[in-house]
Amino acid sequence: MDYFHVQAQPGQLAALSTLALAHIGDGVYELMVRTYLCLQGKSTNKGLHRATVGYVSAAAQSAATQVVEPLLSPEEAEVFRRGRNASPHTIPPHASREDYARATALESLFGWLWLRGETERLNGLFAAIMEDTQWP
Repeated sequence: MDYFHVQAQPGQLAALSTLALAHIGDGVYELMVRTYLCLQGKSTNKGLHRATVGYVSAAAQSAATQVVEPLLSPEEAEVFRRGRNASPHTIPPHASREDYARATALESLFGWLWLRGETERLNGLFAAIMEDTQWP
């Protein structure tokens, strides 16, 4: 199995919970943010960490959904909706319920796209987020 070029079968994807997709998507999104920041010239470990946290917080991911949501296909929108409606056991104290739900939706979408091997689509959505969102 090549875990960098995954192409899960529809049955494998259907067997995963929305929160499992969000778990994968959280890692995918954070790796994309870290790569983006390194390539933008952030060089100190402390600076990279602070910047990364600013981009991957529930509030920042919630803001990113405003950019992504209008771009989604019907199938992607369904994954996004399921992610938004997921019922996590806990919500971090620094996140509102609404922000956390929208962040989970984005992470679910990114996890689903990653597992389908749709890296070009991931790159397109990520580029739209980075170009159109006002970041800290």
